[in-house]
Amino acid sequence: LQRLLLKSYYARLLAVRRVTQDNQGKKTAGMDGVIAISPKQRFTLVEEIKGNFKAKPLRRVWIPKPGRDEKRPLGIPTIRDRAKQALVKMA
Repeated sequence: LQRLLLKSYYARLLAVRRVTQDNQGKKTAGMDGVIAISPKQRFTLVEEIKGNFKAKPLRRVWIPKPGRDEKRPLGIPTIRDRAKQALVKMA
């Protein structure tokens, strides 16, 4: 069932939709700097997430801890990596 979902075109469409339209952090850019994508770019992203699951480097941002002066690291993946993660999570 997992293999079927990972190869499904409609599951990839749903994963890209969740990342680029439904997600609250959709306007957060990763290492590649891509913020919002057009409908045509979404269809090309669906074709790109097929197969290879090698991730790109993360963008590291330091955010403050609540109530303290310390900061903690936060890794922000690219949109392509977020779509791959959503597809694997669905499977």
